[in-house]
Amino acid sequence: MDSTSSSSSTSPIVRIGQGPVALSREEFERRYREQFADPAFAEAKDAVDQITRIAADAYAGHHKNISSRPAGPGFHDPSYELSTDWLDTRAQIQAAQQAFDDSSGRTRMLLINASPRTDETCPGENSKSHRLAGIARTALEAEGCDIDLLDLSLLSAEYGRRIFPCKACVSTAMPLCHWPCSCYPNHYMGQVQDWMNELYPRWVAAHGIMIITPVHWFQVPSGLKLMIDRLVCADGGNPDPTSTAGKEAALAKEIEIKGWDYPKHLAGRVFSVIVHGDAEGAGNVRRNLHDWLTGIGLISAGPTAMLDRYIGYFEPYATSHEALDRDTALQEEVRHAAITLARATAEMRSGRRPPGEDLPAPRMK
Repeated sequence: MDSTSSSSSTSPIVRIGQGPVALSREEFERRYREQFADPAFAEAKDAVDQITRIAADAYAGHHKNISSRPAGPGFHDPSYELSTDWLDTRAQIQAAQQAFDDSSGRTRMLLINASPRTDETCPGENSKSHRLAGIARTALEAEGCDIDLLDLSLLSAEYGRRIFPCKACVSTAMPLCHWPCSCYPNHYMGQVQDWMNELYPRWVAAHGIMIITPVHWFQVPSGLKLMIDRLVCADGGNPDPTSTAGKEAALAKEIEIKGWDYPKHLAGRVFSVIVHGDAEGAGNVRRNLHDWLTGIGLISAGPTAMLDRYIGYFEPYATSHEALDRDTALQEEVRHAAITLARATAEMRSGRRPPGEDLPAPRMK
């Protein structure tokens, strides 16, 4: 049975009762020391003991933010202390939005390779998604676009590169989900080096988005799914954490009930999706990505820019690159998708708007 907590009798009830998750000091120290298991750290035993004690004290003291400052003008509560990490990311997003709005600037494309495979780690081989991204990049550059390549294989190949999971604050109340996300970094939990603080501005600055992804068990790869989930704050997120006094759930519920406009912070970008598989699931993944992107306010570049194809259909994995070599039609389709995205984005930047955009939304959420 769950417990309840509420700020007033008329407010929606905040449901609690999952139980404590705090570790004992002994268990925390055991887990913390695992990162120093390499015998090379043996000569630094005293130093490891010292930083383990410091980390355990920080954990016990819930040191989430290590640096903060007053929010300042423009916030509901200018005196409220906000994380400097969050404020810095917000400033980068604002600068990125200004670049997006500048009609005199060059068209910027965020080109996403969603495959985790890379020849720099265990697979020992480049991914087909990366190869297709290279084809798309050449075509986009030929159309005069600047390319920002987001290679999600770095999540498994580069030290300290990670995306932490969404905590689903939005399901408690939309205003509790801050734009950008304020859940990370969380220093006492060791949840640092979160890539999303860099990725939010890159999404905002882009006029066009192209996602190239393989199918993993009828789904997108886990790295892409992590990023998708963390972009929930772009679809209705609260740009003012002081309005909810940080993470006060009851207050956030009251704000949403009084009326929330669910701002779409990435609306107006144009997108293309290319999904490739080897046996099953490509069509469903393409439709899921299309529906997600349109749901958060992005605009499809059109049918030519939406592909789901199979490479080496039911053939051995070992020869999949050779199958791609032979599939010149797919290579040309990827070029066409990129060209279509570039031209659709140029049209949107010149002022064209999709039919129905001027109609008021019957449902805000």
